[in-house]
Amino acid sequence: MARMTNKKRAQINKQLWDRANNSHRQRWQTLSQKGYDFYLDEQLTKDEIDNLEEAGMPTFTINRITPIIEIMKYFVTANDPRWKAVGVTGDDVDVAQVHSEISDYCWHLSNGKSVYSQVVLDSLTKGIGYFLIDVDRDADRGMGEVQFSRIDPYDVYVDPASRDFLFRDAAFISIRKNIAKGRLMNMFPDQAAKIKKAEGPAGTVSFSQRDTDAPTSFQPEDITMGITLEAEDDDILPYYETYAKKKFAYYNVYIRVVPSPAEMANIRQEVETLMEEFKKEVEVGLIEKQMQIQQAVENGEMIPERGQLEIEKSQKMAGQALEEKQMQLMSEAQDAATIINQQVMSEKDFNLLSQSPEAKKNIVDAVKFHENRIILTCSIGDDTFLYEYILPISEYPIVPVPYMYTGTPYPMSAVTPLVGKQQEINKAHQIMLHNANLASNLRWMYEEGSVPEEEWEQYSSAPGALLKYRSGFNPPTPVLPASINNAFYTITQEGKGDAEYIAGVPSAMMGFTQQQSETYRGLLANDEFGTRRLKAWMGSIVEPSLEYLGKCFQMIAQGHYTVEKVFRIVQPEAGQKADQEKETRINIPIYNDYGKAVSVYKDYNSARFDVRVIAGATMPVNRWALLEEYFRWFQAGLIDDIAMIAETDIRNKKQVIERKSMYSQMQSQLESMEEAVKDKEGTIETLERQLVQAGIKMKVGEASTEIRKDVLETEAQQKLLRGMLKTEFSKLKTEMKAGMEVAKAQSQESAEK
Repeated sequence: MARMTNKKRAQINKQLWDRANNSHRQRWQTLSQKGYDFYLDEQLTKDEIDNLEEAGMPTFTINRITPIIEIMKYFVTANDPRWKAVGVTGDDVDVAQVHSEISDYCWHLSNGKSVYSQVVLDSLTKGIGYFLIDVDRDADRGMGEVQFSRIDPYDVYVDPASRDFLFRDAAFISIRKNIAKGRLMNMFPDQAAKIKKAEGPAGTVSFSQRDTDAPTSFQPEDITMGITLEAEDDDILPYYETYAKKKFAYYNVYIRVVPSPAEMANIRQEVETLMEEFKKEVEVGLIEKQMQIQQAVENGEMIPERGQLEIEKSQKMAGQALEEKQMQLMSEAQDAATIINQQVMSEKDFNLLSQSPEAKKNIVDAVKFHENRIILTCSIGDDTFLYEYILPISEYPIVPVPYMYTGTPYPMSAVTPLVGKQQEINKAHQIMLHNANLASNLRWMYEEGSVPEEEWEQYSSAPGALLKYRSGFNPPTPVLPASINNAFYTITQEGKGDAEYIAGVPSAMMGFTQQQSETYRGLLANDEFGTRRLKAWMGSIVEPSLEYLGKCFQMIAQGHYTVEKVFRIVQPEAGQKADQEKETRINIPIYNDYGKAVSVYKDYNSARFDVRVIAGATMPVNRWALLEEYFRWFQAGLIDDIAMIAETDIRNKKQVIERKSMYSQMQSQLESMEEAVKDKEGTIETLERQLVQAGIKMKVGEASTEIRKDVLETEAQQKLLRGMLKTEFSKLKTEMKAGMEVAKAQSQESAEK
C-alpha cells in the first residue's frame, strides 16, 4: 500500500470540512446567527429599516432578550466549576488529591472563569458553546502548561452522523478559521516558506440577516482583511484543524532493566567485601572442625583414616559454602539493582523492540489491547499540509455544551424561541409610537391655494397658533389618525411576561423590586423555584459536559506532566491570606543505593483515579439557600454554633471558630471545677456530722480548714477563669455581631441585585 502524500492529507482535511458544512449545518447557523443578532440588539434587517423609514415609522427596538440571557448566564456561572478526583486504589489517593489541585491551578492559569462565562453565553445565544483543552508548549520556559480555552461555535464543524450530545461518537470534528498569512507565519515560523506559497479562497460567508455595512455591526465574519505589522494588506487563507478518532493496537509491556556495567562493577566490589567477611567465618569454623576431629583421633574415638576423610570433607563443604554464598550475594545484589518497568507502547514500537534478541529476553510479559487515539491534522488553503500527530488521549479535547439538544449536532439556543415574541413587542411599540406621533402632529386636507403652505408647515403644530386661509375656499380639515386598538397595549404588556415565561426567568430574578417578595426567605424561594429550568439544564447538560471536560483534562494533563514538577498554587482558605501559596510536587524520583531511580513517588502519569464535577457548584442560590437551612437547623438545635459559623462568610472565621472552641473548652472546665467544689463542700458537711457525733471537734476544725483551703484555691482559680471567659466571650460576641451584620448586609445587597 502506497504511503499517503502530505498533499493528499491536506485535501482529505478539506473534504471532511466540506462534508460537515452541509445544508443542515448552514440552516442551523442561519437560525443561530439570527438569535445571536437579536441578543446583540441587531433586531431589524436593512429592508425592514428602509420600509419603516419610508412609512415614517420609528426604527427603535425594546430589547427584552439581552437582560434575560445575562441573568441566565449569571446564575449558571456565578461560581467556578470544581472537580474532585477519587483514587481507584489506596496508593492513588494522594495523587488524586494532587490532581484536584492541578486542575484548579490550570483553570486559574487559563482565566477559566472568563472562558466558562463565554462558553455558557455561546450556548445560550448560539445554541452551543465549546471548550478546548490543549498544551501551551512555550509556557513555563518550554516545559508547557495545560490550558483551557474557548472556540467560537461557528468555527466548529461536527460529523453530521453524530448523535451523542458530547459528540463522543463523531468520526471527526473540524475547526475552520480564516487567518491572514502573516499571522499564520507567526503561529508556525518553521513553516513560513510553505505558508507564503499556499493558495485557497477564504470563502467568507455571512449567515446574518443584518446589513454587514451597518456601523453597529462588529462580528468576526465581517472582518475579511488581514493587516501585517507593516500596515500592508495580507491574504486570507482558510485554516483547517481536524480531530479524528482511530483505534490503534498497543502493548502493555513489562521489561526487566538489568544493571549497567558500572553498576555491575559496584555490585562485584560489594560482594567481594561481603565475601571476605564470610570467608573469615568459614575459615574459623573449618579450624574448629579440624581441631575437633584431631581431638577425637587423639582420644581414640576416631581412627586416623576416618579423621583425614572428615577433614577433607569439611574443606570441600567449606568451599561449596563459599561458592553458594557468592552466588547468593550476587543474585540478591542484581535483583536489588534490577527493576521491572511497565510501559505502554504502540504495536510498531513493540515489534521493533522484539527484533532485538537482547531486549526480547528482558521482556517479562506483554499484553496486547486496542484503544482509541485522536489524530490531529492541520492544513491551510486547498492542499497545503502543515503537520499531523497522534494525541495521547482517547477522547476529543473539544467539549461541547449545547443548550437545547435536538439529537443532532445542531442544537437550539435559548434566544431562538424568544425571537418571535421580541418581534411582536417591537412591532407593537413601533405602531403605538407612530400613532402617538400622528396624533401630536396632525395632517391637513386643503384646497390648493387656500392656505399659505410655509406658514402652516411652521405653525400648524404650535399651541395657540392662529392659522389663516384665503376667503372663497373651504377651511382645511385635519386628518385624524384612527384610534389605537387596546390590543396593542395588551400585546406589549403580555409580551414581556411571555418572554420571561418562555425563557423560564421570572422578573424577580432580574431585580425588578415591585415583583419581589418582601422577606429574604421569600426571595430565596423565588430563586429556588425560578431557577428550576436552569437547574434542569445544569443537571442534564452542563454538569455532564463539565465532568467530561474534567476527564479530558485528566488525560491530557497525565500525558503532559510526565517529569518532576512543582506547582505553586494559591489556595486562600478561612483565615488564610489571599497571597499565601501552597507547593505541590509530582513525579518525585526514588533512588536505590546505587543512585539509580527505581521508582517514583506521587507518580502522576500512571496513577488511576476518577474525576467528577461537584454537582451544583456553579449555582449561587444553592449557597444562600443552604445558609438559610443551616440557620434553621441551628435554631432548632440540630447543629451547634461552630457548624453554623463554618458555613458563613464572616471574615476571619477560622480564628473565630478557634476562639469559640477554646471558649467551649474553658466553659467545660469551669463546669467541672464547679462540680468539684460541690463535691468538696458535701465532703465537709459529711465529715462535720461524723466528727461531731464522735466528739472530736478539734479534728473537725483541722479537716475543715484543709478542705476549706482547697475550696478557696478552687474558687480563686474559678474566679480567674471566669474573668478570662468574660473577656474572651466579650471579644467573640463583638466579632460575631460584626460578622452577622456584614453577612446581613451582603444578603440584602444580593437580594436587591
